[in-house]
Amino acid sequence: MNIAGINLVGVLLGAIAGFAFGAIYYTLLGKHWLDAIGKSEQDIKGRSAGPFVTSFVSLLVMGAVLSGHFAQHASGDLNWLHAIESATVLWLGFIVTSMATNNAFQGAKAKLTVLDSAHWLGVLVVQALIVARF
Repeated sequence: MNIAGINLVGVLLGAIAGFAFGAIYYTLLGKHWLDAIGKSEQDIKGRSAGPFVTSFVSLLVMGAVLSGHFAQHASGDLNWLHAIESATVLWLGFIVTSMATNNAFQGAKAKLTVLDSAHWLGVLVVQALIVARF
């Protein structure tokens, strides 16, 4: 199902897969992330579901933007290599630069920028592969 060139099924599946990727990523690297933000597990226990809802909505928006990007810029069949390349370029141009700037002004550790940026690269690649498939 497409609306304005955006494949809604691909966007939804990409958001779900991106969310799952993040869950696995931060489960494996959670202790490093906590160190990078200067918090303990006790500090973050009992938080509301708000950040998870925000994350999923953000993933839907990212997937829609990727789908729209592919619809506008992909010539012919979109293969997996082009999808990965596009996701990487968009990640480098927008996500890493924004995160690095924000974290620098907030005085966050460089480790946080590396960990979170790597997460978003993984999410974008997963989403791009799924969106490009549909």
